Amino acid sequence: MTTDLIDLRAARAADCEALAGIHSEAWLGAYRGVLHGVDLQKMISRRGTGWWRGALARGVEIKILSIADTPAGYATYGPCRLHRTGMDGEIYELYLKPEYQGLGFGRTLFESVQDTLETRNLSGIAIQVLSENKPARAFYKAVGGRLAAKSWYRLGGRRLELSIYVWPATGG
Repeated sequence: MTTDLIDLRAARAADCEALAGIHSEAWLGAYRGVLHGVDLQKMISRRGTGWWRGALARGVEIKILSIADTPAGYATYGPCRLHRTGMDGEIYELYLKPEYQGLGFGRTLFESVQDTLETRNLSGIAIQVLSENKPARAFYKAVGGRLAAKSWYRLGGRRLELSIYVWPATGG
């Protein structure tokens, strides 16, 4: 047990059930009405406890945010896969349970991952987000992201627009 209200740490195997729950709740909150119901359920069902165990076994970097010992959010991150952005680091996912959104916890998680990437000499960060996810786009702008490009993703026969935000290296 921790005496801190907020705990940020690397995810462990014991967190896999919580990660699956956070993913499910966050996706339902963010994408209900944006993605077709069947597509949304398929995406969520793929990310059960076993998927998270496999991700940890493959070395996926996952930082978990707990509030008063309750897992509330997570971020996955690593080297940038979006080569045309010029960024070295990427946050692949950053999600909070809906009840923890809008309270500053997302910023805390983002800044923690940003610091981790910088200590690994991965300067500059890129993030992709569905353009229809207006709350996420507003969040990334609020933490200093600059819209750098658009891309596309196919899901269930639909072409979905992605917005790519970047945070260039601070040069420190």
